[in-house]
Amino acid sequence: MMNRLFFRAALASAFVSVAALPLPALAQAVPVQLRPVDQGWVARIQDTLGQITVLQARFQQIAPDGKTVGGTATLDRPGRMRFDYDSPSPLLLVANEGKVIFQDRSVGQVTAIPLDRTPLGLLLRPDLKLSGDVTVTGFERKGGQIHLQVEKTDNPGEGNLTLVFSETPLALLGWEVVDAQGRTTRIALSDVKTGGNVSQSLFTLPKSED
Repeated sequence: MMNRLFFRAALASAFVSVAALPLPALAQAVPVQLRPVDQGWVARIQDTLGQITVLQARFQQIAPDGKTVGGTATLDRPGRMRFDYDSPSPLLLVANEGKVIFQDRSVGQVTAIPLDRTPLGLLLRPDLKLSGDVTVTGFERKGGQIHLQVEKTDNPGEGNLTLVFSETPLALLGWEVVDAQGRTTRIALSDVKTGGNVSQSLFTLPKSED
């Protein structure tokens, strides 16, 4: 039987890059030096992400200890997303109304955090920009893929998010989150569909059954 505590920790590390305890103030994030051609790719990635309204996909999550679990992801920009983990995991994530709710459906327990404290909050912004309060701290093209790392400009110690894209066509393949303790969680997307409409009932925030 899969351990519920493992899945809860893995879910948090996949979407929340903040530390459990407050961190001391750190210097601002250090931007990577980009060549003009790389700057062009960053601009294209920003435009591509900004044009996504609805995204639906299967996902596979690889936890820091190497264990994997799959599920279904739905994004409805701006501000809404839902991640359903496959059985036997009882976990569910829903973002709406400026917050993210983690629910353990086996016990009816929920945990809420502000959306802007999660790395995927970047993807759900109405005005998506890879500048300002977000700094591009890494950029690499290899094997037909682009890896674009970003950190919060004023809080680099919270961790970082690396977005993974295919070059041709330019499309989101997944992401990697490194949390404040240096643990890496990877999400790979497949069967990605963009556009269309989804039921808004998917984004009803779960409530505790207490």
